[in-house]
Amino acid sequence: MIVDPADERGFREFVSARSAALMRLGFLLTGGDHHAAEDLVQTALAKLAARWRRVEAPEAYAKQIMYRQQVSWWRVTGRRGEVVQATPPDGPGQDRTNQSELRMVLRGALARLTPRQRAVLVLRYFEDLPEREVARQLGCSVGTVRSTAHRSLTRLREVAPELAEELEVAR
Repeated sequence: MIVDPADERGFREFVSARSAALMRLGFLLTGGDHHAAEDLVQTALAKLAARWRRVEAPEAYAKQIMYRQQVSWWRVTGRRGEVVQATPPDGPGQDRTNQSELRMVLRGALARLTPRQRAVLVLRYFEDLPEREVARQLGCSVGTVRSTAHRSLTRLREVAPELAEELEVAR
């Protein structure tokens, strides 16, 4: 709970400015499950609010919570069937190119990966973080990040051969 009015105002401004981007990230991490993405964002924001005064980089902290929470939920509940929605949540900065078919194929392929595999790919290639930072955020070794990324990209090539050209950039 945030008691200081200035802190509360800062938190509300952060939520207003970054919630759409966090929602898009949640959408990617959950393989397109809008409701699970909302749950991820709400969990991250609740935990962030509790530590608001002590957090120096609120967006990075919220993202780290989301990555770890998604993997944790998956471990507890086991892999369940996932539904990929045809359209991502709307928001500023939305990719509005004519590659919507390619994006749909990618979302479908990502949905067939485990949450940990998605988290590694999202952090490494979508967020463009170095392997060491991905390892730090996920609480694993750099070697685990490398092997997970390799296996995840191989799996994407298997389930969506039409993405092969785009995935070559990730090698």
